Amino acid sequence: MSLPTLYSFRRCPYAMRARLGILLSGTSVSLREILLKHKPEPMLVASPKGTVPVLILQDGSIIDESLDIMRWALGLNDPHNLLLASQSQPQEQAKTLIDNNDNQFKSWLDKYKYADRHPEQSEVFYRTEGEKFIAQLEHLLEKHQQLLSDSASIVDFAIFPFIRQFAGVDRAWFNQAPYPNVQRWLAGHLESPIFANIMKKYPTWLDSNEEFIFGD
Repeated sequence: MSLPTLYSFRRCPYAMRARLGILLSGTSVSLREILLKHKPEPMLVASPKGTVPVLILQDGSIIDESLDIMRWALGLNDPHNLLLASQSQPQEQAKTLIDNNDNQFKSWLDKYKYADRHPEQSEVFYRTEGEKFIAQLEHLLEKHQQLLSDSASIVDFAIFPFIRQFAGVDRAWFNQAPYPNVQRWLAGHLESPIFANIMKKYPTWLDSNEEFIFGD
């Protein structure tokens, strides 16, 4: 039976998020690696907004939001209870944190990362605004090994690719910043076999015409 098709770009945090959900669910997809500067026409037909990830299911339906792909995959199989089934309060906490990441922190992250494109304020200003979210995570991680408990849930996997980007803008600064728990938490995810698996390099689909089975 044919597999769903996933258009992905290795370094995009949204695409990382989708691949994490698929891998952690034990689901398999047919991966098409792309370059954002050279987007395949079939991907643009499926999702005209032109961003990754894009998942095309066997029935032709399209899922083109990373969080929706995570939920789709984990809805099929969630062996680690990442969706926090039957835990209404943690579910709400997870939703709030992910919303803050996507709708507030991400904007400051982009301006911090590309401060030369946003000369209205300094790089330090944008970093300081982003730090407000980092400080919130630091406070949560003072209580648990992961954001909501000692076990990782969807919120950890949905957020850490973006914190990775933030840390990478100025690694020397991040390493000495007063966020030891965020540093520990992030390092744990980046050093995990799960992250190594989702970050394997594949030839781009347009150049190689090759698809790769990704997932279980």
